[in-house]
Order: sequence, then C-alpha cells, then structure tokens
Amino acid sequence: MFTDGGPLSKELHEWEPRQQQLDMSSAVAEALETRGRLFVEAGTGVGKSFGYLVPAIRRIIDHDETVVISTNTITLQEQLVFHDAPILYKAFGGGFETVLVKGRANYISLRRLSRAMAQRSTLLSDANGKVQLEQINDWSKTTGDGSRSSLPFLPRGDVWELAKSDGSRCLGRKCPTYQDCFYQNARKAMERGNLLICNHALFFSDLSLRMRGAGFLPRYDHVIFDEAHAIEDVAADHFGASISENQVEYFLRSLVPASTRRATKGILHLLSANGCNSELLSQCVELVHHCREQSHAFFDALVKWKLDFAPSNGRISAPNVVDDCLSGVLLSLGNHLSLLRESLESDSDSVEVGGFSVRALDMADACTSLITQSRPGCVYAVDGVPHNAKGAKTAKPVLKCMAVDVSTLLHANLFEGEHSVVLTSATLATAGGDFSLMKSRLGCETPVELQLGSPFDFPRQMRAWVDSSMPEPSNSEYTQRLADRIIDLVGRTHGGAFVLFTSYRLLEQVANLVRDEIEGKGMTFLEHGSQVTRTTLLEQFREDERAVLFGTSSFWQGVDVRGHNLRNVIITRLPFDVPDRPLVEARQEKIKEAGENPFMQDQLPRAVIRFRQGIGRLIRSSDDKGDVSILDSRVVRKFYGSAFLAALPEGVEVVDLATEDCF
Repeated sequence: MFTDGGPLSKELHEWEPRQQQLDMSSAVAEALETRGRLFVEAGTGVGKSFGYLVPAIRRIIDHDETVVISTNTITLQEQLVFHDAPILYKAFGGGFETVLVKGRANYISLRRLSRAMAQRSTLLSDANGKVQLEQINDWSKTTGDGSRSSLPFLPRGDVWELAKSDGSRCLGRKCPTYQDCFYQNARKAMERGNLLICNHALFFSDLSLRMRGAGFLPRYDHVIFDEAHAIEDVAADHFGASISENQVEYFLRSLVPASTRRATKGILHLLSANGCNSELLSQCVELVHHCREQSHAFFDALVKWKLDFAPSNGRISAPNVVDDCLSGVLLSLGNHLSLLRESLESDSDSVEVGGFSVRALDMADACTSLITQSRPGCVYAVDGVPHNAKGAKTAKPVLKCMAVDVSTLLHANLFEGEHSVVLTSATLATAGGDFSLMKSRLGCETPVELQLGSPFDFPRQMRAWVDSSMPEPSNSEYTQRLADRIIDLVGRTHGGAFVLFTSYRLLEQVANLVRDEIEGKGMTFLEHGSQVTRTTLLEQFREDERAVLFGTSSFWQGVDVRGHNLRNVIITRLPFDVPDRPLVEARQEKIKEAGENPFMQDQLPRAVIRFRQGIGRLIRSSDDKGDVSILDSRVVRKFYGSAFLAALPEGVEVVDLATEDCF
C-alpha cells in the first residue's frame, strides 16, 4: 500500500514513500494483531492518519472487525471522514464502511419538532425563539443528516432543546416518524459501519456509561486515539459531575416559565389543555415554583460561601459547606412528574413528561453527590463566581467535581479490555523520548513505545529566538515590554503570525496595546474571544497573508495552517498549568503524598508537551519556513529552561533577541 507505484501513489499525485509512516503502520498492525497496547509519537509530516488507517482497514477487510478512531478536534474528524477514508476506500477497492458517530443530542427529532411547532406560542415567549424554531423546521425538510452541525446558524440552547432527539423522550417504533428518524438512521448506519470515527468526549461518555452497565457505541475490536495527548483531561471531565443555576433554571422554565405562578406557558400548560389529572398537575406546578425558589437559595448560598470563606480558586475541601435545600425538592418534582406521566393517555405527552422526570431525578442525584462529596477520587469546586462581591449578583455559579487521577479508571475499563488500544500524537513524550508521564497518568503500565521523528528538514525550515531581556510578569514594565517585542517580531515578517497566550486576561491587555499599531502598519489584527468563532478566525487568517492572530489554549493544538500565511509563531509564556486550578492543585497534592516532586514529575513534563504542541503549529509541510520566538525569559534564566530548549526540533539554531548570541 505504501510503496512507490502502489495503490496510494495512484490516488495521491504528490505521494512520497516515508519510512516513518511505514514503521508506524507496521507497529499498529502488530498491536491490532496481538490485541496489544501501543504508544506512537509521530512527528509532523509522518502522515500518521494513514499510518494507522491502513492497518486498521486491513483488519476490517481481512477479519471482519470493527475499529473506533477517536480524535480531539472536529477538524481532524472531518479530515478522516471526508478526505482520508474516501482515498483509502478507492485504494483498497472498498470493503469497509466509514461512519461519523455523533451523540444523540446532535440530531433533530421530527416528532418533537412537529410538536414544538404546533405549540410554539405556548413554549416560547419571545419572537426570536419562534423564528429560530421555524428556521429549524424549514431546514429539517432539506437536511440530509438532521445533525446540528449542518444547520446554517447556531441555535439557541432552549430552542434546540425543544426539538432535539432525546432517549428519555423517545417513542421508539411507536413514533410516527420512526422510519424517517435521523437519529435512528444514524444508529443503523453505526451498527452497519466498521470504521467508526468519533471524538474523545463521546468515547469517554460511552466509557462512563459502560462502567454503569449501559453504553452507546457498538461492540468494537480496536480503538485508536489520535490527538491522544488530550485524553486525560477529557476523561477527567466525563468521570466527574456538575450542576449549575442556569441548568436548573432552564429546566424549570421549560416546565413553567418564571413569569407566572400559574401554568399559562410551558410543557405543563399544554397538559392542562389536553386534559390530565388536575390535582397532580397542580402539585407539579407548585413544585416547579418551589424548586425555583430553592435553586435561588442554594446557589446564592454557594456564592456567599465562595466570597466569604472559599479560596480564590473556589475549591471545596469539605462536604456540606452549604445547606442542600435543592436536591430534595428536585427529587420530589421528579417523582411527581413520574406519577403524572402514568396518568397521561397520550404516548407523546407521556414520553415528554417522562423525560423531564428523568432529568429532575438526575439533577437531584448530581446535587446530592456534589454537596456530600460522595464521589471518590474527585476534587470539588464552585466556578463562575467573581473573586469579590463586585458582580456577584450576576454570577452564574456551577458546582462541579472532576476526577483527580483517571489512571485507575482507565487501567480497569480501557487498557484491561480485550480490545487493542493505540495512542498516537505528535506530542506524547517529553524531551528524550520519555513516555513516563503519559503511561503514569493514563494507567497503561507496559505499552509498546515508538517515537518517530519528522521527515522535515527543521534546521533549514525553522529559526528559533528567545528573549533573555524580558522582565518577569510581576514587573510593572512586563506587559508593555511584551507588547513592544510582539510589534517588533510581527513587523519583521509583515504578519503571518500566531501569537499564543496562556491567559486570556494577558491577551486582552496586550491586544489593547498593540492593535492600533499593528493595523496601522497594514496588517490585519485577529483576536480570539472577540465574538468570532475559532473556525471563522482561522478562515480569515488563512485568506490573509498579513494577518496577526492572538490566540489562547485552543490555538496551541489541533490547528493546521500550511504555507506562507503562517510563518511566525510567538510563545508569550511557557505553558505551565495555572497552579491553583482545583484539578491541578489536587494533582500536585496527590504527587506530594507519594513522596515525589510535583514540579519535576508533573508540572514540567506537562508544560513541555504543551510547548511542543505550540511550536508544532509552524512547520506543517516540507515547503514551510518560519520563525518561533519564545518571549519568556525563564527559558534561559531558570534551571528548567533547558527542558523546553531540548524540546525544539534537533539542529534548530536558537538566537537571543537581546544579544544576538546563539545557544
């Protein structure tokens, strides 16, 4: 398949055999054959997607097996589904079926949409919401897949909620639209498919369900994680829980809007019009209002506790810091809605109310577990609250917990399974090819390890700069000095620059200092978080060779801009985790308890991997050339700076901007 003159070279006109890709493909094939565990770090340009897809497809064709490919970004998902898999389908002459797997909530329910349209005057109190629902209805008649991503606009959450597919509100084969159901058709396609492409969030949501005896994905023989450097944090979120004031209020508003004491709008009003047990209905309406009152009291108490007693990061170190006045009334509401469901004659009404009952009971359970801190191995925090009383009234508090250490869970539920597991990324190891951090954090003790360098000529294609004169961030001159140096560097390349920040606050401060001067020099200034989506920013950047893009965390990874338009990457700070983030703090404590050094064992290796992700944005093809500048003087002043310099591609010369000396 990979040989010169082979099937791939016939499908790809610019195909070049690469030894690294062949080595990767052989290692993946061996892992699939033996149901093994494999960690592959493949440098930029190796062609790692074909490196794992070719052996995966060969297993599908030869052994009738199912392979799941999980990615972290939508961009890579789309590349695999719409570009790579079709090319390989031609190269192999068919023999497999690729399916993009999405969660159920991404699909429209035609029955629920029809119901919402008929009752929109009752369900939606504002004109904009009704217009959006009508637009969704028009789109539903022409869409091919019925998924939210194909909508030409981003729908409001409360509008999409009225029409989305929901397992707890599904009539199954009784549904009049069952034959045309987008979700059911997608489900059937998934069952037929044998090359399933999903994202990490869906995979770990499924894994969490499997741990409780449920599940979403069909049985599979192999799982391959691309962009595997991200799976620890995704898993930590999915093995945790959360409840927010917005979430509760949104749920209650769907039942009975807050503007009225009687059910003159919302789902419960519709039931009164359709005829039902009036006493039960009245009790449910009263419970909705009682829940709303207790929700305000509960989250107000959390805000007060955060302002008066909590550390600035909102971490909650003990159970029952406020009175749990919410979970009991949510439980009562859920039970009453369940009784109301049993009294309804209409299947459509019954399943709708049943969905609300399940949601209320789930929120009650989450609230109880979060307040009592009953989930072992988690760190608890309240988020969304300012550090002081200013703005507290507009706070939108979130009570949440995250798994501190996912290694035990992943070891037992992922790596101990009968399926093979392959992890690949351009950045799995720290300097020197050490996979220890990933193996430890993910609970995979003895995988086969393979590190493949890039085929690119980095000494020819990349120049690296540091600035030993940059002051510490605590220095009053720091922000202005950083702004001045950025103006200098983007001016040297006339734009074509990514300026990467670790803090949105610093990004805003520097942006305000440089925006006018950058635009005054004929460059286009693009800012992450300026009411423009990441996708739109990237499109604008790719179309403008003089653009300068200021970005935070999501631009450090998963972004591929090839050619002259990206020729300058500026790292403003070494990408260490914020040390007092509750999850980071709890991880450090756990390492200390084991008698180890958290900085050397965890913080530094993580930062080096993230740093490698950032500099990896620059050279994406053998024709690319450009500069990487590191504007954090710690890289030359601190003992650990050498770990970052060692993470630069081998042979790249490093020059100090302050002295023009080489390292």
